[in-house]
This record gives sequence, structure tokens and C-alpha cells, in this order.
Amino acid sequence: MSKRGRRGTSSRRGARKGLKRSKTIAMKRLTKEERAEAAAIMAEIEDVRPRVREECRTGERPCPYVSCKHHLYLDVNPETGSVKINFPDLEVWELAETCALDVAERGGTTLEDVGELLNLTRERIRQVEVLGLEKLRASYGDDSESD
Repeated sequence: MSKRGRRGTSSRRGARKGLKRSKTIAMKRLTKEERAEAAAIMAEIEDVRPRVREECRTGERPCPYVSCKHHLYLDVNPETGSVKINFPDLEVWELAETCALDVAERGGTTLEDVGELLNLTRERIRQVEVLGLEKLRASYGDDSESD
């Protein structure tokens, strides 16, 4: 690749406000002590964490429950147990939004806005949207392409 091509790539990266790529932590790389500590923390949190949307809708923001599947700070792969930190250069309280359900309740938004919330490019958000729509159509047996 030419120098110009590499520079173009990095400048596009800068268009995402200089955020770092997400970082994934594989569970298999953690020690037994680290896994035990994580399990103890999760057990303690489960007692106080909201269980349904109504319990958290008016709750503290930024949301302190990063283990919630709707929290934007990190994602946990249920199959492997790996943890993806979406914003490795930010702390939870520095995020503009922390709950995907809060964003969804406001209604439609642009690909750029969603990409910024998830630390992904607009193109990746578009791809995920297409995949999600395909899955919905398949689950309802709808082969039409009308939106």
C-alpha cells in the first residue's frame, strides 16, 4: 500500500474523534483468582441491579451496571465469556450515553450517531442494520425487500 493510502486510512480514523478501537479480554487468559473475584463481584451486584426496564428507566445516569446487556461500555460474549471494552480510552462516567434502551426510547437516529455511541464506523452500523433486518425477515418468513 502506498504512503498516501495509509495516511488516508489513519485520517479516516481521526474522523471518529480519535477514539481507540475496542479491546477484548478473553476469559481463558484470566487467572483462577481473577475469575473468582469477578464471580464474587457479580454475585454482589445481582442483588441490587435492576431486573426490568421500569426499575432502571429513572435510575442513576451514567448507569453504573456495566454488566447489563444493554450497557454501551462493554459487551460480554455469552458463549466464550470474553469481554469487549467498547471505549478503552474512556471511563464509564465519561460516556455521553450508557444505556442502549435510553437511546432506543428516543426513536430514530442517524448511522453516525449510533456509530459514535458504539465506537463503530457508520459503515459497520449499516452492515449490522442490514443483518438485523435480514434476521427479522427470516424469522417472520418474509422474503420481500420492502422496508
